[in-house]
Amino acid sequence: MSLLDDMLADLTGGDESRAESAALELAQLGESALPALKALLASSKADHRWWAVRTLAQIPGSDASLFSAALSDSSVEVRQAAALALAEHPLEEAAPFLVRALSDADDLLGNLSANALIAIGKPIIPILLGAFECESSSARIHIMRVLAELRDYRAIPIMMKAMESDSAMLHYWANKGLERLGLDMVYIKPE
Repeated sequence: MSLLDDMLADLTGGDESRAESAALELAQLGESALPALKALLASSKADHRWWAVRTLAQIPGSDASLFSAALSDSSVEVRQAAALALAEHPLEEAAPFLVRALSDADDLLGNLSANALIAIGKPIIPILLGAFECESSSARIHIMRVLAELRDYRAIPIMMKAMESDSAMLHYWANKGLERLGLDMVYIKPE
């Protein structure tokens, strides 16, 4: 058995501390570990897929499209790891997958996906603006948080509209976004 095989056995053996050590060692191998880690992404065991994503996230220059694909995994833990990895390896092409993940029933995945969208930055503003009305109420709150963090003037109309919302969280993030843009004095149109 080779050293790589030993590390992979430790990674997938079920012992958390050995798996963590193996993940760090595999990450240090860099590109030579990629084929084996990519193969683990196709494993029938969610734990193996999770460790593959976690390890790939530690390798500089990892193919971030692998994380985009993992956002559709059947395991919520793998999806969470993928969103966290995309925050470390921002990829503009992952934005539609991350926006979809904002509607996931798992709120942690929504938060991690929002963080990844923030890491991608302003190029995704048009995607967020387009998705805002189509998404669930929880996704709209996450989208508004991302827009508030990115501080882009293109979001002002949606932020102003959200100020009229019954959702306290949506109102909070819209107000935060307007404050960050220096527009915290909101005028109400008299009836």
